[in-house]
Amino acid sequence: MAVEPILSTRPQQAFILTKAIVVLVLISVTFRLVGEDVDLTQNRYKTLPCYLALFIYAELFELFMAFDALRLRSVIQLFGLAIFHLGMIVFAAIEVHELSAALSQRSDLYDKVKPLVITAPCVIAASLISLAWWVYRLYYEFGWAVFRVVGANPYMKTMYRFYQILLCLLKFDFFAFTSVTMMLLIIVLNTDSAEFGLTIAAIPVVIVLLVLCAIAVQREIKWLMVVSLILMLAAETYFVFKLVRYYEPSTSTQYLSTRATITTFTIIAFLLLLVSFGIGLRCLADFDKGLKEAKTTDAPLFRRGNSSTLGGGSRESKHLPGSEPLEERMSIE
Repeated sequence: MAVEPILSTRPQQAFILTKAIVVLVLISVTFRLVGEDVDLTQNRYKTLPCYLALFIYAELFELFMAFDALRLRSVIQLFGLAIFHLGMIVFAAIEVHELSAALSQRSDLYDKVKPLVITAPCVIAASLISLAWWVYRLYYEFGWAVFRVVGANPYMKTMYRFYQILLCLLKFDFFAFTSVTMMLLIIVLNTDSAEFGLTIAAIPVVIVLLVLCAIAVQREIKWLMVVSLILMLAAETYFVFKLVRYYEPSTSTQYLSTRATITTFTIIAFLLLLVSFGIGLRCLADFDKGLKEAKTTDAPLFRRGNSSTLGGGSRESKHLPGSEPLEERMSIE
């Protein structure tokens, strides 16, 4: 049995189609929400463009994660995507409250957009049923891919699973951090304030942190992994600082219109990074135990060039330290 080309099977194609439909529906709903009778220059209504921007960003991120999960044959990322979808339902529900607060002085306008706002979580919830079905189908379709990479050794499979979990978490860390930053820059912060400069400066630092951590865990560079873990703790203090600012009397009024949403995203970002730190420690403990070859060669295993074809390709045998030798397999494409 050979790994099929990406998007060649009906479950994969249907999975991508489901995501595309959800993106189109939600973008159209949110555009309708902000496109009628709203003066976006007023501070009270800045929640509306933020709502639109976050929804578009979240749906595009979800679509990217779907393609990436299929490319990597990552069952763990598929389950992470399903959890992210549940989070989208919660976010859409929170936005009903946020918009009600923003439009408290325009009850006629809120009555007009209320059906559209309530429709958003309903559409996402309905799509979750389809998403769950295709994740179930893809779980079995991708089930043998990990075996091909690390063999049947249960210890190797456990180490590889933690490695995949960390890579998946780093992607969600990126989304959570950029979402918090987007809300701060769009809604709250004055460009002349020191906090605005601090927020801008934190963007490249956190992005570099996530990239370095991914490189360190894949190539098993111990010193770089240690530096990445230390920077994670520094990033955690940044999120704690932001949470304090949201409710500190001297600054709480700045966050009044979007406090529920931005607090939720900041707590999620904090918890995701905390879990990433814990998984990172586990991955660091697994360095130099025979998994490095699988980490650096797992992606090419799914390319055509690595499996033989009818046209006279070669056979391939993969044997990793600590795992059982795999039988040679022929791919017929």
